[in-house]
Amino acid sequence: MNKHHESTGRAGEQQITLRGPAELADALPYLMGFYPNDSVVMVALHGGRGRFGGRLRLGIPQAPGEWGPVADQLAECLVSESERREGRPDAIVIFLCQDSPDGSGGRSAMERLRPFAQRLRTACGALDVPVLEALCISDGRYWSYCCPDTRCCPDQGNPVAMPGTTVMAAAAAYAGVHVRGTLRDMEARLQPWRTPAAVTAQEEALDRAGPALIPRLLDERARGEVAAETLRLARTLMDRIEETQPAPPALSDSGDDQLIGSDEAAAIILGLQDRETRDKAAAWMEGAEAQAALRLWRTLARRCVGPYGEHAAAPLTLAGWVSWSTGDEPGARVALALALRADPDYTFAQLLHRACNEGLDPEALRRCLREAADEGTSPGARAVEAVMDPAADRGATSLRVRRARPLPDGRRRRGRAHRRPDAERVKASPGSPRPWTSAAGRRAREARRYGRRGNRARR
Repeated sequence: MNKHHESTGRAGEQQITLRGPAELADALPYLMGFYPNDSVVMVALHGGRGRFGGRLRLGIPQAPGEWGPVADQLAECLVSESERREGRPDAIVIFLCQDSPDGSGGRSAMERLRPFAQRLRTACGALDVPVLEALCISDGRYWSYCCPDTRCCPDQGNPVAMPGTTVMAAAAAYAGVHVRGTLRDMEARLQPWRTPAAVTAQEEALDRAGPALIPRLLDERARGEVAAETLRLARTLMDRIEETQPAPPALSDSGDDQLIGSDEAAAIILGLQDRETRDKAAAWMEGAEAQAALRLWRTLARRCVGPYGEHAAAPLTLAGWVSWSTGDEPGARVALALALRADPDYTFAQLLHRACNEGLDPEALRRCLREAADEGTSPGARAVEAVMDPAADRGATSLRVRRARPLPDGRRRRGRAHRRPDAERVKASPGSPRPWTSAAGRRAREARRYGRRGNRARR
């Protein structure tokens, strides 16, 4: 076993010393706020006692050919961000978390990921930052890639401690830190429906709403009316949600889905594509109002089905913002990461994701939104950018966010056109395009990019 200490917390705060791989493996969900399935997690360590600093999580690329470039980028990103915020890290701890696909045991997953662990160690070493420990956590057991001693790190691995039985669990409970289940569970609450009948009904509702709303959204005089209608309907649905009794997450999500009709959801989803409407909706961020809004944004994100997947960026970003504003940073990171997966160029999600990851105080943005709400105006993109990214006020270029993980097919996501409401539904043969007209596609793409008046870059 590699004997070392990792002290959690800064000077003056409660500190817990972790000794060795077993306590590191147990601490991971408390560091992240959830159990990170199918993830690589890298944590920076500072000082002689190894105080935890910045951390970075990314889904493990499925293709081994991606491991080298991803490892280089992750190491560079963690080191550079740590230098900017807390100083150059003195060491790094790596976690690779992936269960075996068939539940047969974690050893096969550990061996499969060994080359990735080595590439990560090499990438960190190339930046003169040593990897103090690299662990694989799979099927309830952990293995160390750094310890060659089979007496303490046997080939079959060691069992991860039972939840709630360690000193880290006790300290986390005392500090009010909660583990919110697995990453997979958290993402499932925000991902589009998959039941065919429900997907078809919602997609048809979105198809019907598009031709009625998109021309009005493109009309400067009618856009304000659409915004008022969208916010009024959203408030009605929030009141409807607020009247229901609290329930466990799965039951709550199912109940919320039943409370909202397909046409109601479609109208708000399309209305939120207007940046100013979205910014006004972001003012529902505190108290009971925030919880009702969060449930609504989650419900709407689940309704962005089929070719409307990119539309989820707006409700997902609002869900991430409300989560962050109410103190749920892990939930915020998950929602904002999904928003950027839906639309990598969504500026508001980029800004919030960066600010949340850097540990900024959301009060500055809350104050901005409160003032705008009191005046009955939208804070505007430049005001939001100035709050979340001060460089924007100094005439800096638009924020560019490094994204280490490519899409599964190696390409960027592209929006797909909307079907005309009078187009006949036909079953397309494999590989054939869906029966949408190019004119409808152009109109849909135009409407979804009207956020900035000058160049129509979507925000």
